[in-house]
Amino acid sequence: MSADPRLTLYDTTLRDGAQGEGVHFSLSDKLRLAERLASYGFDYVEGGWPGSNDKDRDFFADAKKLSWGSCKLAAFGSTRRPNAETSDDSQIRHLLDAETPVVTIFGKSWGLHVEKVLRTTPVENLRMIADTVALLKKEGREVIYDAEHFFDGCSADHDYALRTLEAAAEAGADYLVLCDTNGGRLPSEIAAAFRTVQTRFPKTKIGIHTHNDCGLGVANAVAAVQEGALQVQGTMNGYGERTGNCNLTTLLPLLELKLGKKILPHGNLRQLSELSAFVDELANLHHDPRAPFVGRTAFAHKGGMHVNAVNKIASSFEHIDPASVGNHQRILVGELSGGANVMMKARELGIAVEEKSPPTRAILAKIKKLEKDGYEFEAADASFELLVRRSLEKIPTPFRIQSYKVEVVRTSPTARETSRATVAVRIGKKIQKTSAKGDGPVNALDAALRKALLPSFPSLRKMKLIDYKVRIVSSRGGTAARIRVLVESSDGTREWGTVGVSTNILEASALALSDSLSFFLLPKES
Repeated sequence: MSADPRLTLYDTTLRDGAQGEGVHFSLSDKLRLAERLASYGFDYVEGGWPGSNDKDRDFFADAKKLSWGSCKLAAFGSTRRPNAETSDDSQIRHLLDAETPVVTIFGKSWGLHVEKVLRTTPVENLRMIADTVALLKKEGREVIYDAEHFFDGCSADHDYALRTLEAAAEAGADYLVLCDTNGGRLPSEIAAAFRTVQTRFPKTKIGIHTHNDCGLGVANAVAAVQEGALQVQGTMNGYGERTGNCNLTTLLPLLELKLGKKILPHGNLRQLSELSAFVDELANLHHDPRAPFVGRTAFAHKGGMHVNAVNKIASSFEHIDPASVGNHQRILVGELSGGANVMMKARELGIAVEEKSPPTRAILAKIKKLEKDGYEFEAADASFELLVRRSLEKIPTPFRIQSYKVEVVRTSPTARETSRATVAVRIGKKIQKTSAKGDGPVNALDAALRKALLPSFPSLRKMKLIDYKVRIVSSRGGTAARIRVLVESSDGTREWGTVGVSTNILEASALALSDSLSFFLLPKES
């Protein structure tokens, strides 16, 4: 080892992360993500297991055309089969054919797996590890040895688990990575085992690979780093089998901001939230809003006393500057809010109000009453903005729904339902009456409203409804329960949410739709 070895980052999203339920990457996805991870600053990116499928073999062929910079691409595989020649093992041949500078292989550390899964002897398992590492080193590869189930193996047979590491180290492995494959260990157990391994192998670089089955994947990785681990393996957003792997989007800020490990290129940590969202989008998964550091609620404040304190000094309730990870502070308003919530939220929208002024108190009182009735403004910023502007600025009402009628008809048991809405809308001094069909009653109501408004407001052609959510606020009333409708809309450049509440789903929908259309039609100078 060098006199001052540095901690290296190893991303296995494309292989271990792809084993998570619901995670699927096309070949194009894998190439895009690999290049993005390499440019972000990871030392190693594991591209896949070429011995397992054609897509991964194609990936390694295409990956040669990518720009890798200082990042190293790794191919993943296992030790040779029991009682076979390493040079004849097709899986080993695929690893070599991938022509990557790094090969990561896993071997068994736990006697249970050796005897019950591999169905071989402990002695042959040691040979398998040594033979595979030696061949890969002979072929000029950097070899990372993943000691699968190492901590379980240590508990069952401490001496044998260490002998498996010895077999890899003596054959020339560049890293020995200790794997908590079942994700069942505690940080104290990780730390104790790490100290033992470092004492036994003082000249070899030791790494850590953890899973999150106990919710401790990141904590266990941190424990290993604090004991001197020189490589951390994990996945973006914690993707992985069962409950996932060590989440790199949580670990990276901890390493840099809490432990003082300068492991990324300068300024790249500020791109973390964007990278996290990019990975979720590529995987076609919903972003976790409550993810530490990168989630949209990570720096969201709702309690009145909290917001009052944050307004005075952000660090009173924020352990880091949100911008350091590419995130931002968010102020929420609701029944637990105080005047500071209204003031700070309004200022986000460019509206100047004072915390203890009569208008602010009036707005807060109205919000609390509406929330008692079932409204919720956290995901309905547009409805909140309309409420504030209507209270403070007396903004003109572009239109008003005078009446509506919605019919859903099915003429026979086998016929398809048809929906038609008829509306009367006041625009200035005129009342416009229209009707329209739709795919369901709400879609018909939306279509009729737009049809009535378009002649006066042709810019509405740019606007579309992108999501519609319904929730029963209280079921105590049975069929008369209050219903909350949340509508999300977009004009192609921005998105906004509005809310409506009623005992009637159509009325709740009409209120939310009306707010959405009104928000779009706000005067631009506002």
